[in-house]
Amino acid sequence: MQLNAAQRELALKIVYYGPGLSGKTTNLQAIHKRLDAASRGRLMTLDTADDRTLFFDLLPIYFQSEGGLKVKIKLYTVPGQVMHNSTRRLVLRGADGIAFIADSQRSQSRANNEYWQNMLSNLRENGIEYGKIPIAVQFNKRDLPDIRSSEELGEIAERGREPIFEAIAIQGIGVLETFHGLLRMTWRDLEAKHDLKRKFGLREDEFLRSVFEKLDTTGCDLPPEILGGES
Repeated sequence: MQLNAAQRELALKIVYYGPGLSGKTTNLQAIHKRLDAASRGRLMTLDTADDRTLFFDLLPIYFQSEGGLKVKIKLYTVPGQVMHNSTRRLVLRGADGIAFIADSQRSQSRANNEYWQNMLSNLRENGIEYGKIPIAVQFNKRDLPDIRSSEELGEIAERGREPIFEAIAIQGIGVLETFHGLLRMTWRDLEAKHDLKRKFGLREDEFLRSVFEKLDTTGCDLPPEILGGES
């Protein structure tokens, strides 16, 4: 978190992490597509022959709270290729929350596990203790054959500490649900650490509503208060 108290500006950093081609870039593209054009920054993508993202994507979302606090949320992805671990470690530096994007195909289980361990290693290298940063897990590509069942994912969720979301990011399914879940966790973590409500008058409900009112939430399974009271 970057906070400029004098200017009343708050910047949050959210990182999408996971194996190459698991859907990290697709998640950001789906969010960017649903954002109000006046509220979104430019989505930068560098494609290569062996992966979608060589360096990272940066997607700033801006809004100003009722109390006058200017909030900027920056979304990044890390490169999936094994050779770019130093870049992944650099992008993780200063992260406030992480969305780990896993591939649901059974054939990708090893890659998911390897990149999970890689993420934990890079967190340690950055002085971030596992369990001290919000992490949400998304199992993407639910439309493909030979995938882990929902029952299996439920068992994984019971054994772990992270919430699990199912998604078909290429169709936009589950993308905003993952984003909402992670932002809620991130806000609660920062509130506990920095007392933002008392210091700046920004509540969790206002924070989430201010973000999602700038997004097209049609067809998404989000709380009624986010959807403007709709069921």
